[in-house]
Amino acid sequence: MPIATPEVYREMLDRAKAGKFAYPAINVTSSQTLNAALRGFAEAESDGIIQISTGGAEFLGGQYSKDMVTGAVALAEYAHIIAEKYPVTVALHTDHCPKDKLDGYVRPLIAVSEERVKAGGNPLFQSHMWDGSAETLADNLAIAEELLARADAARIVLEVEITPTGGEEDGVSHEINDSLYTTVEDAIRTAEALGLGDKGRYLLAASFGNVHGVYKPGNVVLRPDLLKQLNEGVAAKFGLPAGSQPFDFVFHGGSGSTAEEIATALENGVVKMNIDTDTQYAFTRPVADHMFRNYDGVLKVDGEVGNKKAYDPRTWGKLAEASMAQRVAEAARNLRSAGTKIK
Repeated sequence: MPIATPEVYREMLDRAKAGKFAYPAINVTSSQTLNAALRGFAEAESDGIIQISTGGAEFLGGQYSKDMVTGAVALAEYAHIIAEKYPVTVALHTDHCPKDKLDGYVRPLIAVSEERVKAGGNPLFQSHMWDGSAETLADNLAIAEELLARADAARIVLEVEITPTGGEEDGVSHEINDSLYTTVEDAIRTAEALGLGDKGRYLLAASFGNVHGVYKPGNVVLRPDLLKQLNEGVAAKFGLPAGSQPFDFVFHGGSGSTAEEIATALENGVVKMNIDTDTQYAFTRPVADHMFRNYDGVLKVDGEVGNKKAYDPRTWGKLAEASMAQRVAEAARNLRSAGTKIK
C-alpha cells in the first residue's frame, strides 16, 4: 500500500483514538531499519508510523556532508517507493527537533512539502515534531503557532512537546525530576494557543514521567492517569461534553513500561508511541552474536582470508532485519494496533 495521504493519516489517528489503540512510531536510520519496521508492521497486520530524528537524518545524509534535510528527503522518497510492496499503510514523521535545528531540519522539510502540495501532490512527510521542551512554555507555543499554520497549509500534522521528557535523545536532555509532569494549566495554555483542531491538527507529547533510554525499574515513575486529568481540565475550560478527549497524545520514552501503564495511556487518548531504544537493541543484538560466533570468518585473522559469506553485510543484515521486525510486531501487539490495518 502507499504512504498515507493526509486524509488517510487523519483517519488513522481517529481510528486509534476511537479504538483505544496506538500506532508504534519506529525510528529508522537506514533502508535496512526502514524495511525492518515495514516488515514488522506487515507481520502484525498493523498500520504504523516511520520516523526520522535529527541525528538519524544526519546519519542518513552521509558522514561526508551530514546534511539532515538530504538524509530525510532521500529516505522518505525511498519509503514512498518501497512501502508499495507491504500490505499496510504507514505515515512518515520527523522526530524531536529542538529550536537550534528548526532552520536546518523542520522548516526546510515543510518547504519541500509546500512545493509538492502547490504542484497538486501530497506532502513528503505526514507530520513533523517541534520539540520546544527546553524553552519557556510561552516561547514554545509561539513557535508552535507559526509552525502549525505552515503545517496545516501544507496538509501536515504537527507534533508538539510542551514539557520535558527526561533522559537524552539526539543531544536534547532533561533531568529526571518533578518537572516531568505536565499540568492542567500547561494543557489549557496549549489549547488556547493552538486551538482544538480549528487551527490545524496536532499531536501532543505531554509529560507524565516519561524518560528516554533504558532505566532500571523504580528509577522512573510513570503517571499515565495524568493524561485523563489534562483532557478533563481542558474539556471543562472549553465547555466540551463530559468524557471528551480533546488531545491526541503521544507516549515518549516508553521503554520498559508495564502492560498496565500502556493500557492506561491508551484509554486516556494516546494514539502514537515512540519506539527507538528497544528496536535499536533488537537490530544490533543478532549482529553482535553473528560477529562473536564467526570471529575468524568476519576478520582476516593471522593473515588468513576470512569467510566472505560471514562478513557479507547481507548475511548479518538479514538477521538484524528479522530481529527488529519481530520487536516492531511485538510493539504493535502491546499497543493493540495488531490486526487493525486499513483494508
